Amino acid sequence: MRYLKRSGRLSVPRRTAQLATAAMLVATTMAACGGQDDGASAGAPKAPATIPELTKDPLTLSFIWFDWPPAHALETFANAEYTKERPNVTIKVNTVPNANWHDAMFTQFAAHKTDFDIPVLDSQHIGEAVTNGNILDITDFVKKNIDVNAYNPYLLAAYGQFPQAETGKRDENASLYGLPLLGDTWTMIYRKDLIGDKPPQTWDEMISAAEKCQADNPGISGLAFHQANGSDAAAVTYNTVNGLYGGNLWDAKARKIEGVINDAAGQEAMDVLVNKMKPLTAKGSGNWFIDEVNAAVAQGKACIAFNWIAASGGLLDPKQSTLGATREEILNKLGFATLPSQKTNLVPLGGMGMHVSAYSSKEKQAEALNFMKWFEQADIQKKWAAAGGVPARTDALESPEFLNAGPFNKVYADSVPRMRDMWNVPEYARLIDIENTNVNAALNGAKQPKAALDDIAKEQQGVLDSSGRKGGGGL
Repeated sequence: MRYLKRSGRLSVPRRTAQLATAAMLVATTMAACGGQDDGASAGAPKAPATIPELTKDPLTLSFIWFDWPPAHALETFANAEYTKERPNVTIKVNTVPNANWHDAMFTQFAAHKTDFDIPVLDSQHIGEAVTNGNILDITDFVKKNIDVNAYNPYLLAAYGQFPQAETGKRDENASLYGLPLLGDTWTMIYRKDLIGDKPPQTWDEMISAAEKCQADNPGISGLAFHQANGSDAAAVTYNTVNGLYGGNLWDAKARKIEGVINDAAGQEAMDVLVNKMKPLTAKGSGNWFIDEVNAAVAQGKACIAFNWIAASGGLLDPKQSTLGATREEILNKLGFATLPSQKTNLVPLGGMGMHVSAYSSKEKQAEALNFMKWFEQADIQKKWAAAGGVPARTDALESPEFLNAGPFNKVYADSVPRMRDMWNVPEYARLIDIENTNVNAALNGAKQPKAALDDIAKEQQGVLDSSGRKGGGGL
């Protein structure tokens, strides 16, 4: 997918639902045959608690991520800062198109040979990687080298733990397989000059404000949000509304989806999305995702929009905006706020963690562990924030380096306690594909909202029932 070019941070889809056929077959077969009820019986090899002696020879430490500005910023940042400590090490962040992100990692995992040392995984990728023994168990390493109390427990769990606690909090008895690299969540972007300086406080108020703004300003749509059938676009939109109206995606302990996602709260959320929000979007927006939402905002074509915080920096670039000739002029018209609440105040969790390939050489695994220990230090996290990263350490999130870097950064810091993720299970890719397809169909009029939600529930339940696994994680 092509993304809006800009000088600030840019976000792309958090998850990729499309799998290469070979990788899917390998992962599904191994998960089904294993029949494990959690990560404890999976085949992930353990990393040493103490970092082994590091080589003095020249070494290239390779990441794999998707192609977007934070990946390039990480390479620049690490080569400027990490080499002060390890001058013999070069950091290379290999990038692939977002649509190939999952496949680029898991096809190599399936071959038990990787040309990368640190894979950047989405939170939902962790279960698949752990179940198949693709990444190291770094639990002992974390206990010895990382101050876990420096993080919000949910962020530490989301970017590294498997299985995750049902409540979304960190289960201290569960293993850790990664550490935070980049955080993210949605922000509400609103036209202060059209709807006023004060953002709507509830989702219903937001819909009413968007409706009035659209009526008062011909040619401008009330809302712009993700609707596409790709990655996790339409699914995250529905899941966000589902959470705000008091719904749940599943009962993780019972692995029950049917009768949960499509209960009364779930149906209300789907009705709000399709029958109240969709009519306020631009004609032809049924496949919009990050770029299209940003373009609508930058061109002055939306009253209120929703996008990932890490996608919002380019909106302040006068070269890409019709809202002002300077950053200050743009900010006179654009406001950034946390999502309005409704029956709850839940917001979607975004971001990714960094992990260690089980198939890298021992010397590169040692270097990867050393890099992770270095990266998670408080002063380095603050420098990463100033360089455009979104840190996970609480002290870095509350630092001037982060809060002053952009008008949306405080939105992220304020949103952390409100976050909810999806299902953190090896079956994730199949679950997200089902949801994306059906929500997109409902938004585009190909299915009635109730039928789409009932189909999601039935098909997702079938995936879980056929896997042979027990237990669950996420949310």
